[in-house]
Amino acid sequence: MRHGKKVHKLGRTAAHRKAMLANMACSLIEHKRINTTVAKAKALRVFVEPLITKSKEDTTHNRRIVFSKLRNKYAVTELFRDVAAKVGDRPGGYTRIIKLGQRLGDNADMAMIELVDYNETYDTGKKKSTRRSRRGKRSAAQTPPPVETTNTEEE
Repeated sequence: MRHGKKVHKLGRTAAHRKAMLANMACSLIEHKRINTTVAKAKALRVFVEPLITKSKEDTTHNRRIVFSKLRNKYAVTELFRDVAAKVGDRPGGYTRIIKLGQRLGDNADMAMIELVDYNETYDTGKKKSTRRSRRGKRSAAQTPPPVETTNTEEE
């Protein structure tokens, strides 16, 4: 059983894993979507979502915590300026993982991980229109004919 084991080890040492996840998180923040393996995408989601939650409150303390994880000041600036503004009202679930199939070389399961609010294809912010009743519009038979006016001054 793997109860309480939140860390995906990915077959790497702790230092290599932290550096890789920091680089992938910086790329995700910069490009808004990246392609990677499914295992790395799931590990990245656990790594980056708490950082996005921290960025919703722009304090010096939160910036220093995020910078200690990302180690890239341009990514921290982008995260606190642009990404935090888009996800300000969202209570969580900032990333989406879409499986893409297998990689040609080694048949690894590939996935695309993206920031949810930056994809216009899956724009769920707009509510669909409600169902219209069948009575909706009046038919042509029920509408009165237009009144014709004759212009007698011209003749």
